Amino acid sequence: MAKGGAKTWYFPDGELPPPAREGTLEPHESLMIFNLNKQPAKVKLDIYFKDRAPIKGVPLEVPAERVVNFRMDRPEEIGGVEIPRGVQYALRVRANLNVVCQFGRLDATQANLAYYTTMGLSE
Repeated sequence: MAKGGAKTWYFPDGELPPPAREGTLEPHESLMIFNLNKQPAKVKLDIYFKDRAPIKGVPLEVPAERVVNFRMDRPEEIGGVEIPRGVQYALRVRANLNVVCQFGRLDATQANLAYYTTMGLSE
């Protein structure tokens, strides 16, 4: 098992930006999971909302020694879960092996687009 990373990660600030009115960039958020291990990482994604029940245990997998970028606006990449745009949510990532997680947002709804990534809290 890889020495770096952790089995549980938290990301409290999710809110898919609205679609862009013009331009070629598509506003989105992504959960990046890096698996340094020599075996696949089995991941459970829990999605918490401000005003509705959480969706827990969404199964994801990250192959051995790979990184996977899960787009939060593409249900087919996150177990069929559809997250509405403009709705506040938070994530908990639980893996069977130590992984490294990062969260990113591209907001292209204005001329001066904004992109950021952040490392989550891990334990």
